[in-house]
Amino acid sequence: MIDLAYAMGRPQSGGGGGELLGILPPLLIMFAIFYFLLIRPQQKKQKELKEMLNNIKEGDNVVTSGGIFGTVKKIKDDVLTLQIAEKVNIKMLRSGIANKR
Repeated sequence: MIDLAYAMGRPQSGGGGGELLGILPPLLIMFAIFYFLLIRPQQKKQKELKEMLNNIKEGDNVVTSGGIFGTVKKIKDDVLTLQIAEKVNIKMLRSGIANKR
């Protein structure tokens, strides 16, 4: 029985540093792929939406995030008054605008 224990040899210690260097490049490549395919386009889209919301002025035709078409009649801070039909006005937040037509 003792011969078997000596035949197995001593357990190797250390050697973990080489494994980290082998795992690091694929992780960096995966992060780069996620950045260019997911994160960067989303940031660009958010920047364009923010710019569009800041440039809304009275008289613009807009579409709300709920799909309501209207014309901006009044702007006060972040609250817009939209005319959606003749003599029908609604108030909504600027952030509720999805698109400018």
